[in-house]
Formats: sequence, structure tokens, C-alpha cells
Amino acid sequence: MLAVDDIEMNRYMVRLMLDGCSDIAVIEAENGREALEILERKQSVDIVLLDLEMPVMNGYEALQRIKGDDRFREIPVIVLTADRSEVTKTLAMGANDFMAKPYDPEELKLRVMNHVRSKKLNEMVCDMNRILQDEIIRKTSELQKALDFSRKAEFEITVRLGRAAEFRDTETGLHIRRISELSRELAVLAGLDAQECDILKHASPLHDVGKIGIPDRVLLKPGKLDPGEFDLMKMHTVIGSEILSEAGEFPVIKAGQIVALQHHEKWDGSGYPHGLSGTGIHVFGRIVMVADVFDALTSSRPYKKAFPLEKAVEIMLEGKGTFFDPRLLDLFLDNLKVFVNIKEKYKDSDHCETTGDQSGAASTSAILVTHADNPGTRNGTKLPSSQSKGSGLKQASS
Repeated sequence: MLAVDDIEMNRYMVRLMLDGCSDIAVIEAENGREALEILERKQSVDIVLLDLEMPVMNGYEALQRIKGDDRFREIPVIVLTADRSEVTKTLAMGANDFMAKPYDPEELKLRVMNHVRSKKLNEMVCDMNRILQDEIIRKTSELQKALDFSRKAEFEITVRLGRAAEFRDTETGLHIRRISELSRELAVLAGLDAQECDILKHASPLHDVGKIGIPDRVLLKPGKLDPGEFDLMKMHTVIGSEILSEAGEFPVIKAGQIVALQHHEKWDGSGYPHGLSGTGIHVFGRIVMVADVFDALTSSRPYKKAFPLEKAVEIMLEGKGTFFDPRLLDLFLDNLKVFVNIKEKYKDSDHCETTGDQSGAASTSAILVTHADNPGTRNGTKLPSSQSKGSGLKQASS
């Protein structure tokens, strides 16, 4: 206990009154300044008995500083005064209690012990709260790590499932990584929130997972698909949706179902499997459509060379408002450099990724019909040379 009084006799009387309390040690100060210096040095003061009228620094200023300092605010202060008119003022300043001089020794003991007991209980509660808070932080951190790991695991599953589908086709392993990054970037530009962008990044590799269910005689056929085979090929969207169905607790897989089902739907309603149009197509499906076509146009495959960037842009512009959401296509082309950089970062090996002038090698229709898996083409086999350039969109929407 810190007893603050400029009169030595008063301090002596306090020591004498508390002499029988073996668990109370009395520290003395002659004025407010000395009391504050002691509080600075000793962090174990449990209670302050404070006189008001003192030289150097009176009790009012000392009380104001004690209650204004976060380190000392919770220390109980009992004001000792002979003037009861000062009681209201000191209580308003934060004093915890008061005693009028002359004070009763037994009352002093009881008041001191009650306030110290309350302080100790409060400190115990604060310590428990700190322990609980630390434990909550630790558990929250562990849960966050577990959640992050779960998300990474979910992403790995989607990537590997997507790769499983690609292994059955003629796409390269980096195709799904490019689709992932291209889709996320376009989602950001389209104004989707950060969580949606992240979900789409992880879900877009599942766009062709349904090809797992397409028979090899159709999927790997080197020649043209007949109408019946093409109808079977179109079922990869529905198969993919079925594979990824009933995944309500897994947002990435749920988004993957949307992408698998709708990435061949076209803005004008001529796509498949359900002929959705405009904003009736989920934005995830519309975004992956743009990313997938761009990657198909600008990538080399065993059956075709990549189109030059200028030609790819020309072809995509032909699809504005028919194949593609006009706004998304504008965002894509206005930020083309960003998407080209992604393409370069995740490009296929040099022997697969050769880009050159394809005029005469394949018509505009070849790539767009390839993307739609239309009859008359098989995984990039060009249409007959009699097809004129610019006819691809017409063929693809037929």
C-alpha cells in the first residue's frame, strides 16, 4: 500500500493502524510527485491512500495523473480528507473511495482489504481473459491453417481431376493452369469480389472434366465427328456437371460444376447443353468461355499451330455478342497485355508452342468450330480450304 501524505505523523498513524495486518506492506510518499515516482519504479502497488493538501504536487493532480495512466488506472485510490465537500470532486475524478479524517483504524483496515480484494479478483479475471484470448488466437490460427490446407487440398483435387481429363484429350498439362490464371484475372477486371475470384481460379481447371466420360472412339477420333458423335461429345458438359454435383459444402467444386456445365453456352443462346443466353449464363461460365477460346487460339497442338496474336484477336472480335459477353470481351482485349503475360509465364514447351502466320494453314472457322466441337472438325483439324476466312462464327453457331 502506498500512503501519500506530507505530514509524517499521519503516515506513522497509518502504519500503526495496519501494523496487525501481516500481509500489508506500507510504502510512504510525502507528495504527489514522489508517489508517481514510486509507482513508476514499483509495479506491485495494490492500493493508494492519498491526502489532498500537499506541497510540490497536491492530491488532485496526483489523482488525475494516476487515473489518466493506463498502467495505474486500475489501482484503487482512497482519498483521505477532513473536508467532506471535496468528496464529490475526487470521486468524479476517479477516486474509488474516501475516508474522512480522523478515521477509524478498523474501518481503514476493512476498506483497504476490500479494495485490494476487488483489485486482485479483477486482475485474476483479466489474466484469465488474456489466457483465453491467447488460446482463442492459437486455436483460430490452427483453424485458419487447417482451413488454408483444406482449400489447398480442394484446389489440388480440382487441378488433378482437371489434369485427368486433359490426359484423355490432346491438351497439355499447362492448359488448365493457364485457364485458371486467365479466368481469375478476368474475374478481377470484371469486378468480382476477392473470394469469388479465388474460387473461380480454383474451379476453372474443371471445365473439361466431363471428357472423362466420353468414349475414346469419339474423344480421340482423328477424323471428323459425325452428328451423332458430336452430340455425344457435347455430353461432356453434362457429365462434368454430374461428376461435380452435390458439393454444396465445397464452394470450389460447386463453382466447378457451373463452369463444367456452362462454359460452352454462348451469349446469343446458340451454345450447349441448354442454350442459355446473355446473363442467364453464370458469369463464371462466361469468363471461362473467353479464357478457353483465347488459350485454344494461341496454343499449338499436335494437330495445329498457334494463331498469331493479331489473328486470335480478330477471331475473338468476330464472336463479340454471339460467342462472348461483350463487356467481358472488351475487358479482356483492353487488358490484352496482362493476359499475354500470363500466357507466356505458363507457356508450353518450345516444341509445342510455335506461333506463326497461319493464313492458308487453317481458316478462322477452324479454331472457333474446334472450340465448339462442331461436326465437320475433330480437335483442330481445319475445315476444307474452300471455307472463307471470317466464316468461323457462322459455322460455330450453326
